[in-house]
Formats: sequence, structure tokens, C-alpha cells
Amino acid sequence: MAEQSPEIASGVPAPRVRPEAVELTDVVDPTDARQTLLDLATTAAGIGTFDWDLATGLLEWDERMRQLFGYDEDAFGRSIEAFNDRLHPEDLPRVGLLLQQAIDTCGDYEAEYRVILPGGSTRWIAARGRALCDERGVTNRVLGAAWDVTSHHEAQDSLARILENMAVGFFTVDRSWVFTRVNAEGERILAAHRSDLLGQNVWQRFPAAVGSLFEVHYRHAVAIGEPVSFDAYYPEPLDIWVEVRAVPTAEGLSVYFLDITERRRLQERVEHRAGRERLLSRIGEQLDRTLDPGAAAQRLARLVVPDLADWSVVTLVDDERGAGSRRGLRNAGSFHIDPAMRPVAEAYAHNRLTALTDDAIIVRAVESDEVQLIERDATTRGLAMLAPGLVRESFSVLAPEAVAVIPLPGSSGPVGLLTLANGRDRGPFGDDDLEIARQIAGRAGLALDAARLFRQQQTLAETLQRSMFTAPPEPDHLQVVVRYLAASQAAQVGGDWYDAFLEPDGATVLAIGDVVGHDARAAAHMGQIRTILRALGADQSYSPAELLRHTDRVMETLQVETAATAVVARLEQSASQARRGLTVLRWANAGHPPPFVINPNGSVALLQTAKADLLLGVRPDTDRLESEVILDRDSVVLLYTDGLVERRDQDLDEGLRRLHRTLEQLAGSDLDDLCDELLARLVPESPDDDVAIVAVRLHPQDKPRPAEAGPNRIPPNVPVAPPVIPQPN
Repeated sequence: MAEQSPEIASGVPAPRVRPEAVELTDVVDPTDARQTLLDLATTAAGIGTFDWDLATGLLEWDERMRQLFGYDEDAFGRSIEAFNDRLHPEDLPRVGLLLQQAIDTCGDYEAEYRVILPGGSTRWIAARGRALCDERGVTNRVLGAAWDVTSHHEAQDSLARILENMAVGFFTVDRSWVFTRVNAEGERILAAHRSDLLGQNVWQRFPAAVGSLFEVHYRHAVAIGEPVSFDAYYPEPLDIWVEVRAVPTAEGLSVYFLDITERRRLQERVEHRAGRERLLSRIGEQLDRTLDPGAAAQRLARLVVPDLADWSVVTLVDDERGAGSRRGLRNAGSFHIDPAMRPVAEAYAHNRLTALTDDAIIVRAVESDEVQLIERDATTRGLAMLAPGLVRESFSVLAPEAVAVIPLPGSSGPVGLLTLANGRDRGPFGDDDLEIARQIAGRAGLALDAARLFRQQQTLAETLQRSMFTAPPEPDHLQVVVRYLAASQAAQVGGDWYDAFLEPDGATVLAIGDVVGHDARAAAHMGQIRTILRALGADQSYSPAELLRHTDRVMETLQVETAATAVVARLEQSASQARRGLTVLRWANAGHPPPFVINPNGSVALLQTAKADLLLGVRPDTDRLESEVILDRDSVVLLYTDGLVERRDQDLDEGLRRLHRTLEQLAGSDLDDLCDELLARLVPESPDDDVAIVAVRLHPQDKPRPAEAGPNRIPPNVPVAPPVIPQPN
């Protein structure tokens, strides 16, 4: 195989050397080679060089240097004056000083400056040089280079123009936190000219920033070397909110900031309005949850503090105009923002009506039905409206600066007053405060008016309902206790009823029932059914099942078109049973919750039947079942309506279990106490349904009738039992 040529083997053409060149090995000087390389580099980089001989004053420039300054070879005067002639007048003193410093110190020279070219255009030049000294340390020559940096400065100028003209504030600080640049928007936001800022320490110039979010975030950005963004408020004299982005740089920190004061205040106004709307809604919800005017007044006093005032008092118009009221007023609630001052506010509110003078703003508010306001110095002015005494002392301790009294409007005049008071720090009420206070008063007035009307109607309804119930009898050694509790959520009579009476043969009949429905119609039907059953039982000695059957038939005859649950129980005793201390309890149940018995040993029994009978008013010819149980003396029989064991969050079975456990706990209690405890433990504060209770204790008959059972009162046509029946040993 033929040998390859060097060109082919390497892939790069080999240089062809002339024979005569090989013989001239000493022609190339290394110094000349380095100079050649330097010339090539400076030419490629567009760098010009200069050589200034201070002894002769001769200034030598290469061709590139002359081009940078706009000289041709003939026009260049080869002197420092030619250099100065091209320098921008603003830069001439500074450049001359730098050159002189290099000459004086035999050191380096570095500068950037502008030259004005023929035709008036400007070029930016960057120059570096070095002073050369003789053996005495005296500079005799300056060498250097220069190059065009116009594009760099144009970019910087463009950026500077952008920063200067942008609608965002901008400033820079060095690592010593000294201002180095501020744009026009920055001057406006910081309310200071840049001449008053540049060269100043930021913490000294703006002392309120020390320790604030500004310092925390600025130092954090520098420490981590990453930008941070935040919103912060700077107080007077600036009184502004700013949105800030702080960017760390090699020189220090660049800060971009935007005045968001109006945006922030608009946001605060929106949030303030939303908060006031929430307050209105919350007050409406809270007051609508109670139909007790006193509880509603206390809630109102709490709800308006601190959103509207430092402390408040709610006064109601007292329908009864009872003792302690003045002009029909009654203080019903108070609250103070400071827990330590709440007893003082309560004492003032409780007694102030007795100390008011005739010209007090509370009196004027009631009489005029208009808002009364003391905008300033309310303590001094208010004391003049109070008689000397403890009320004045309490008011002086409360020390209000501003007081507003707002009537609470009702359907027929004010139903109360809302007093709002601010201390010195909070100051006078604003127009917005008074407007929202009027709205709150309007809502509160409606709620209080509804509560007042409900209370009036409920009182009337309960009076009518209770008037239908007669007092229970007090037969021999039997103690009968009854209770009735009306539902709190409806001001109307209900369908629950109870009864206890004696039949002609001396037996005691207990009855309890619940008419379907809860309105005036149900109450009317309740009255009819109770009267029918009572009249039938009082006329003849029917058994419980017979009494229910006859009642059903009479209801059909009288066209009482309703249905009702009922339990009828009969306590009877033969002479033999009386001597043995026994009593028979017979009962029939028409779809009603079953009775309970508490035995003398404390055990509790539920009196259930094999199956539940139909309600009254469903099928008049239905057969009624009857059950019986023999009870020892000192037993307790309990009849009740479903309001005691049923509610929205509890079904009947669970309610019966709760009642069973409670009766076990209360076994042995006084009968009145037992009934009261049942209502307290098992009935919610605001019951959804009426509750009726009939409880009977069978006191032992071998002793006189106990005092707690009351006198032995029986109808004249009923046999009288002996006061004491001896028991066998």
C-alpha cells in the first residue's frame, strides 16, 4: 500500500516552507512577535493606545485612538491640548484631576468620559493608563489605552430614563445603607428632593423605618441575596401604605415601591363596610334567637362593643312601669371593652335611672324619639345631668369622651334606648358610626318589639290555658302535684291537658292528654275533650277503659273533629287493701307515652300495655284495653305529655330511657321537688312543645295525712275515708 501524504494523514494541510526560509532562523525577534500579537488584539477589540511624554509634551496616538477622537493624522496636534479640545466641558475637570493624581503618585489612571466629535455628536470613551517614573520617582511618561463604550452608556442612559420616568418609585442604597439613586416618583412618594436624599443614610433620614417591616425585610433580602416583596405602612409625616419589592445587588439594594394608600384605604373601607354588614347580620341573628327582652338587651349591649363603642348600656321601656323605673324605663344590659371596668359599667347602668335630671339626654331621647349626642367632653357635661351620689362617681370613673343615645324604634314608639360611649383614646363618633348605629337600633327595635309582643301574647295565652285547668283534689292520704310549661317558641295556647278528680265511689282518677296540633283550634278541642271526660267521670264511677270509650262516643256525637292521645288512670282501694296498705292502679292508654311508677324501694317501672290503643277521635267503637297493677303505699305515679321526653334531637325511646334514669336518681324526693327537677333536667331552655305533668304520691295510711299533702278536701257526695287506717304488724 502506498504511503499517505502528511496532508491526508492529519486532515490539516501542512505548511509549505520555502528552502531559503529554513536558513533564516534568526530573523524573527520574540519581542516583535509579542508586539504583533498585542497589535492584533487591540485592533480586534477596537482599542486605541496613547503615549504621553511629559518631558517633551509630545502626545502620540495610534490610528485607532485618533479615530475615537475624530482626528485624521494631519489634524491631530500631538499634544494634551488636542485631547482637551475634544473632551466634554463637564468631564474636563474630573478627567484632568484623575490624570494629575496618576502623575503625582506615579500610579494608574482610569476614567470614563465623553468626547464631542466634529459635527457635534458625543461618544463615550473608557481609558486606562499608567504613569512611568524615573529613578527619582518622578513621572516622565504616561502610557495607556482607550476604547468606545458609547453603547454601554446608551443602554445605561436608556435604563436610567426608564427608571426616572416610570410610575413606580425607585431608589438604591449602597452597602452602608446610603442613598445612591432616587427617581422622580420616588421623590414624590418620599416627599423629598433627591438632593436631600443622595448621600444620606436611609435609617437616619427615615427613622420610623427602624425596627419596622421595612428594616426587617430590607436586611433579610440582603442577607439571603434574594428579592423580597411586602406591603407596609409608614406613619406621619408620610402617612402612606406602600407595596415594596427589594432586590439585592452587588452594590447594595434596589428598592421598587408603589404608593397603594388609596387602594389600601379603599380596601379598608370595603372591609369596614363588610364588617358592619356582618355586625348587622350577627345582631339580627342573635336577637332573633331569643324572645326574652332582657336577654336580647344584654346580647345587644355585648354585640356593639368594641365594633361601635368602648362601652354600652341598653335600656328598655318597661311595660309594667314597676319599682325602680323612671318614666317607664328599665336598664337591662351593659358591657365594657375593659373587663376591669365591667363592674363599674354595670353599677352605673343599674342605678343611673334614679339619678337622672330632667334635662338628661336619656330623658330627651325618650321624649323626642331622636338621637342625642355629646360629641366631646362628655364626662363633664354628663356629670351635670346626674344627681350627686354613687352614679356620678361611677360615671366619672368611666370617663367617656363622647356619648350617643339612640332610640330603639318599635311599632308604637321606642321600645328602648341604646347608649354608646367612647373613651378619650377612641374619641368622637363619626358619621359612619352613627349611621350604622341607627341601622342596628332599627333591627334591634324590631326584635325587641317582637319579643315584647310575644311576651304579652304568651302571658295572655298561658293565663287562658291555665284558667281551663282546675286545682287537683286532695283526697285521703294522696298528694297530687301538677305542672304545666308552655312552649317558648309560640305565643299561643296548646293542646296539652291534665286532670285529676274524684269519682262518686271515692276513687281518684288521673288523666293526661295531647290534642293533635298546636294552635287555638287545638286548644279549643282540648277544652272540649277534657270537659267531656271530666263530666263523664264525675257523674259515674267508670273504669279507665269505659271512660275512654264513652268519651270517644260523645266526641262523635258532638262532632269534635280532632284526634288526641290520652292516658286515664284510676286509683282504687278496697277496705281489705286499705288495711294491708295496698292500692290498685288501673289504666288505659290511647296512644300516649306510658306512665311510670317509682316504688318505695326506689326502683322504677314503666307501665306498658301489650299493645297501644288507637287515639281518641279515630274510631269511636274501638275496644279499649285496660291494665292494672297493685302498688304499695309511698309509691309515686307519674303521668306526662310527650314534651317531657321528645324533642328535635331526641326520639321517644331515648327520651323514655332518660326519664327512667332521672326518676331513679330522684326517687325519695319531695313530690314538688321531683316535678321541678324533671322539668329542669329534661326540658331544654326554650322548649319546642308544651309539657304537662301529673304526679301522685300514695302516702302511708297508718299515720295522719302529712302536711305536704295539703288538707283533705273532697266533694260532699264522696265518701270520707278515716284519717288513720291501722296496719297489721
